[in-house]
Amino acid sequence: MTYAEVMERVRSAADVAGRDPVQVTVVAVSKTMSIEDIGDVYDQGHRDFGENRAQELAEKAPELPDDIRWHFVGALQSRKARAVRPVATLLHSMDRRSLANAWLKGPGHPPPVLVQVNVGAEDHKSGLAVPDVAEAVGWMIESGLDVRGLMAIPPIPEHPEDSRRYFEMLRDLRDAVSRDHPSVEELSMGMTDDFEVAIAEGASIIRVGRAIFGPRKATGA
Repeated sequence: MTYAEVMERVRSAADVAGRDPVQVTVVAVSKTMSIEDIGDVYDQGHRDFGENRAQELAEKAPELPDDIRWHFVGALQSRKARAVRPVATLLHSMDRRSLANAWLKGPGHPPPVLVQVNVGAEDHKSGLAVPDVAEAVGWMIESGLDVRGLMAIPPIPEHPEDSRRYFEMLRDLRDAVSRDHPSVEELSMGMTDDFEVAIAEGASIIRVGRAIFGPRKATGA
């Protein structure tokens, strides 16, 4: 699949859902990809890119144009927040007090965040349990974080439709939380295998890597 084909599928999925395609931000997840790979997609007009490793983001960002909007989409260790904070436009994986405290440290107001939710209750994944999200959003906002929405990585689907119930869960949770916290609007959900279902269920941000860049590259360097 090419970048142009992905963007056409996004437009088509939005049309079918009765949504304006501009309501869906496509984050091109560029982990393990080279500067040249990212540059090729940038040259096609794309500006939102995602990384999931602090060191990789810190190394790539200075080598690429300043108008790229960097999304940090992976689990982030609190001690590495200071490397990501000056570069990121949006942190997708806020999920605990230690990370919140680290994100708040530094000059100026920190970039906005999304609260990661473990919608599948999977032990190996980061994120807050569904029942804990509303309270966590409250203390995060009180502490000074700019919480813009929720993010989830559902269990790997055998079929795209398998993800729908998790996307519905995240949307319903966002709707409930936003009644008390209107700034919580964004829904970051959907990846290469299921982004069209995510768009149908209200995703405002999708994270697409393999469909845009091809298979992830070995990380030996």
